[in-house]
Amino acid sequence: MEAQEEISSIKMLGLKLPTDPRWVNIAEKSIEEILIDHAFCEQKAATSGISLIIRFPDKEKLVQEVTPLVAEEWGHFRKVLKEMTKRNIKLGKTRKDDYVLGLQKHMKKGDTELQLLESLLVCALIEARSCERFRLLSLYCNDEYLKGFYHEFMVSEAGHYRMFIDLAKEYYPEELVKTRWQEWLKIEAEVLSNLELRGDRVH
Repeated sequence: MEAQEEISSIKMLGLKLPTDPRWVNIAEKSIEEILIDHAFCEQKAATSGISLIIRFPDKEKLVQEVTPLVAEEWGHFRKVLKEMTKRNIKLGKTRKDDYVLGLQKHMKKGDTELQLLESLLVCALIEARSCERFRLLSLYCNDEYLKGFYHEFMVSEAGHYRMFIDLAKEYYPEELVKTRWQEWLKIEAEVLSNLELRGDRVH
């Protein structure tokens, strides 16, 4: 793995902590579990988008931008399920996502004016970290088909990350968004550093 490439990727996404380079090798040994977890991640991403629309129906631009995202995330869920079916992998029961739960614990509560900002920035973080992980799989997975498979997801997640940041700037002063985003990047790095390195999870 070329260190310079990874540093460049991290800077592009703004993330403070690169994924442990051992993750790809560990994940590759349990690629069935990665596909299962990936399917659940796409399912939850679609659900999160629906939740945003339900909670903030008065935000016209948000509704316009997030509605197609929901359809895209559900399409991703179906695509991962199709790949799982080819490999005779069952979806099974839903899984707890300690990474997402760890982020949610740091969301500011009680201030209704900032609830949308917090939600948008957490969504952006999840998409950015997913993009970084999918990039690693697209570069270093030994399965040539999965390299292309995950390259497509990497590109999509990068676009979603950017969309959530842009939506935050649509509804809040840019300086506030930048300040809180930097705080979130530090929080995300701390959450990730305290998690066990697992090859059966996307995050």
